[in-house]
Amino acid sequence: MLQTLKHYKIPVLMTFGILLMYWEFAYNLQRHDFVKLILLYAALFFLSFKLIQQLKVNFKTLVVIGIVLRLLFVIALPNLSQDYYRFLWDGRLIAERLNPYLYTPDQWVALGSLPIAQSEELLEGMGALSARHYSNYPPVNQLFFWLSGLLSGKSILGGVVVLRLFIIAADVGILLIGRKLLVLMNLPKHQIFWYFLNPFILIELTGNLHFEGVMLFFFLVALYLLHRERYFWSSIFIGLSISVKLVPLLLLPLFYQILISKTPSSTKIDSRLSHLIRQPKASFLRLSIFYLIVLTTFVLTFIPFSTPELINHFSSTIALWFEKFEFNASIYYIIRYIGFQTKGFNIIATAGQELPKYVIAFLLLLTFLRKNNSTLRLFPVLLFGISIYFLLSTTIHPWYIATPLLLSVFTKYKYAIVWSGVVMLSYSAYKIDSVNENLWLIAVEYVVLIGYFIYELTIKKSKQVNL
Repeated sequence: MLQTLKHYKIPVLMTFGILLMYWEFAYNLQRHDFVKLILLYAALFFLSFKLIQQLKVNFKTLVVIGIVLRLLFVIALPNLSQDYYRFLWDGRLIAERLNPYLYTPDQWVALGSLPIAQSEELLEGMGALSARHYSNYPPVNQLFFWLSGLLSGKSILGGVVVLRLFIIAADVGILLIGRKLLVLMNLPKHQIFWYFLNPFILIELTGNLHFEGVMLFFFLVALYLLHRERYFWSSIFIGLSISVKLVPLLLLPLFYQILISKTPSSTKIDSRLSHLIRQPKASFLRLSIFYLIVLTTFVLTFIPFSTPELINHFSSTIALWFEKFEFNASIYYIIRYIGFQTKGFNIIATAGQELPKYVIAFLLLLTFLRKNNSTLRLFPVLLFGISIYFLLSTTIHPWYIATPLLLSVFTKYKYAIVWSGVVMLSYSAYKIDSVNENLWLIAVEYVVLIGYFIYELTIKKSKQVNL
C-alpha cells in the first residue's frame, strides 16, 4: 500500500500543478502578456508529457485527467482569440433565419438594422478585420454556431459554453476512435494522449474555441472507416470534415493508392460498395465513386444557404488567406524578403498564387511515388502533405497545427509534437493595441522545427537501423 502511494505521489503532485497552471491560463492570462504565456505553456508542455510517460499504462486515469482539465475551461471566455465573437454572430443570424454568407457585419450596420442580440458587443469583440469580410466558415461549422445561437442567443458566455461542449465532445470522440485505430494498427494506444493531453490542444481548441478538433473528429472517423473498408461512410465523413474546415480537401489526392489497391486490409466490406471491391478491374470506378460521394456531401451541406451570391462571397473570403493575410509563415517570409530586395514591395499577391502550385506538385509526388496502399502507410503521407502545405503558406495561426499533430499520433514521427510546442512563440506578435511579429522568434520556431524534422529523417532513423 505504501509503495503504491509513493508510486503515485509524483503524478498526483504533477496533476495538481497542471490544474493550477491551466486555471491561470483560463482565467488570469492576457494575450499581450507574452512572457507569462510562454513560461506557463513551457511548464505545462513539459509536465503534461512527463505525466503521459509516468501514467501511460493507466489509460483510464489519463482519460479522466484530460476530461477534468477541459471542464476547467467551461465558463472561461477565450483570452487568446477573438474569433468566437464572429462564431456567435453567424450563429445568431442563422437562429433568426438569416443567411450568414449574404452580408458582412459592416454591411448589416450600413443597412441600419442589427437583427441579433448584443450586436454592438459582438461587432466590437470580433474587430474591424472580421467585420468587413464575409463569413468563411463552411456549413457544418455553421451548424454548431446555429446551435449556440438557438440555445443561448442572448448570452455571450452561454454561447461560449455551448460551443465549448461541442469541442470537448469532439476531443473525447477523437480519443475513443483514435484508441481503436491505434490498436487495429498495432501501435501503442497511449500515443493518443500526444493529442488528448497536449496543452496546445487544450488551450487552442477547448480554451480558444477553434473548431479544428471537430473537423479532425470527422476526418479520423473517416480514416477509421477506411481502415475497416467502410468506403461509403468513410467518404460521407470526409465530406462532413471538409464542411467544417476546408483543409481535408487538400489531402484527397493522397487517398488514390489505398482506394485502387486490390488487396483489402480487412474482411469487413461496406455492402454498398462490396460488389465493386470484388471486381479486379473496378478500382478506378471505386475511386471515382468515393471522391464523388465526398464532394457531393460537401456541396449538399451548402444547400440551406444557397443564393446567387454564395460562391462569390465565400470564395473571395477564402482567397484572402492566399493573397492578403500573412502571419507566422516560414518559407513565404524568406520569399517575401527576397521580393522586397528585388522588387521593392511586398509580393504576397504573386507568391500567394504561385506557392499553392508547388504544394499541389508535392502532393502529386506523394500520391504517385510513395506506396500508400495501407492505412499504416497513408498516415505518414497525410502528415507530410499537410506539413508541406503549412510550410509554404502565408498564414499559419497556432491552432492550424492540430491537424499534423493528430496525424503524427499514428506514425513514428514526433516533429509535429515539437511544432505544437514552438508554435506558441507566434503569440509574441500580440501587443495591447497592435500586432507586430517578432521575426527572430519566428525564425527560432522554424529552425527548431525543421532541425528536429531533419533529425528524425536522418540521424534518428540511422540509429534505429543500426540497433
